[in-house]
Amino acid sequence: MRAPVCAAPLLLLWLLSDAAARQFSEEQMAAVRQRIRSMFYHAYNSYLNNAFPYDELRPLTCDGQDTWGSFSLTLIDALDTLLVLGNQTEFQRVASLLQDTVDFDIDVNASVFETNIRVVGGLLSAHLLAGRAGMELEPGWPCSGPLLRMAEDAARKLLPAFETPTGMPYGTVNLMRGVSPTETPVTCTAGVGTFILEFATLSRLTGDPTFESAARRALSALWNTRSDIGLVGNHIDIVTKKWVAQDAGIGAGVDSYFEYLVKGAIMLQDEELLNMFRAFDRAIQNYTRFDDWYLWVQMHKGTVTMPVFQSLEAFWPGLQSLLGNLDSAMRTFQNYYSVWRQFGGLPEFYSITQGYTVDKREGYPLRPELIESAMYLFRATGDHTYLQFGLDAIESIERIAKTPCGYASVKDLRDHQLDNRMESFFLAETIKYLYLLFDPAHFLHGGGAEGDGSWEEGGDSGQCVLGAGGFIFNTEAHPLDPAALHCCSRHAQERQELRDVLLSLSQPGSQSQRSAGQTEDPPLSQSESIALKPGEKKAPPPLSCPVQPFSARLAVLGQVFSDDT
Repeated sequence: MRAPVCAAPLLLLWLLSDAAARQFSEEQMAAVRQRIRSMFYHAYNSYLNNAFPYDELRPLTCDGQDTWGSFSLTLIDALDTLLVLGNQTEFQRVASLLQDTVDFDIDVNASVFETNIRVVGGLLSAHLLAGRAGMELEPGWPCSGPLLRMAEDAARKLLPAFETPTGMPYGTVNLMRGVSPTETPVTCTAGVGTFILEFATLSRLTGDPTFESAARRALSALWNTRSDIGLVGNHIDIVTKKWVAQDAGIGAGVDSYFEYLVKGAIMLQDEELLNMFRAFDRAIQNYTRFDDWYLWVQMHKGTVTMPVFQSLEAFWPGLQSLLGNLDSAMRTFQNYYSVWRQFGGLPEFYSITQGYTVDKREGYPLRPELIESAMYLFRATGDHTYLQFGLDAIESIERIAKTPCGYASVKDLRDHQLDNRMESFFLAETIKYLYLLFDPAHFLHGGGAEGDGSWEEGGDSGQCVLGAGGFIFNTEAHPLDPAALHCCSRHAQERQELRDVLLSLSQPGSQSQRSAGQTEDPPLSQSESIALKPGEKKAPPPLSCPVQPFSARLAVLGQVFSDDT
């Protein structure tokens, strides 16, 4: 059972800081957005000029390196950020360039987790935003398109990793040869439970259920391994289902598993996923939460094993805000913000008891998680304290991490030593969340409070409303449109029904094959109906065609309402 929460002093601190928070005008927010654009292009152009086609930029030596698989990763990760910043021309150029240059049929060992969230997620997001970017679209988009086929090709290379006795995937797969016979069966919890957003999107856009089925099987297997007190550990043997690392928490190795249960429940309207998270959340609050910090505990006993805060945990206030738990989210955010103010960034590990960094974990690779939470909390509260944090983050990154050739990870926040690496998530997540924090009227937020965001037609004959809001960000900040999933799922169902009808008509004994000498029935007039024999019931039509005109189909915050919902 967690210790009592000392809410009063923390709440007073929050109220005092809120009272003194700077209020940002529209002009000031626009000026900050322009500054963020300049940050993006300084890093982006440095990558293009010095590192492409390698995965990542090395900003201290102004060259590139392959890190996660040799597919120009930074370019894929940054593609949708280009559109977020309003650069349609460069989006179109890069989308075409990637189609011509990226090949996933290569003899490379790739992280299943990282390839999914960065490559598959990035390509899916770019595909769903292609219409808004002014690209020429295939008939039936978003249910088809070249970027969608690239995402499907990349995801299909990952499927051999899921061919295990439990359905939980290996951590690494060779894109050409599959899983090595010597591959370790031990992987982290997040590496098992962070697929449902991308794989369900793929299945529902393409009509192939293989991907979503694989993700759900892995989720189910992981759910069944939780301890008697309702917690999961950090690393598991995916063959034997035995927990190798039994530390339970919300940080590194576990974080995005919980994130995907919540976001998967929202995107797919899946109550089972939400119930899974709520069960975990009860255990998390009972055993790991102390004074609005979240510690690491032994998964079977609930005893504290590591009284540390990890920077990856900073996503948690944002996730809590999605569930409406604002009071708790605000207090936890304030704890994390106090660490940022102490160092000018979040160290990878921070000792809560000592109030300082942990040895060999003093770095800050320009992670986005606290900025992400600030974006969600500002959207939920309108409190300009979160904008002030965003400005603090910009000042810190510019002052500490900027180099003549991009932005460098901070090797040690105590003396601001730099590391020769710029992770692709800096452009995919950190810059994007900063920009969206200062742009409350952005189309990804639904066009602002006045609902002035534009929407798009999609699907066969333009019968779907897309881009109306309610975008779900994957754990690499790639936005996915739930309305597109509904649109393509419906068309896939109707196509399957049509195939079933045509197949039934082609079978021996069907109405289309008449016996020799049988005369053709006289044609019916439009006013006539088919007479039923005594006792015979009229069968329902085998194909359920849409009955609503396009104008009757609505999408509110990404949720499509039609005649069958």
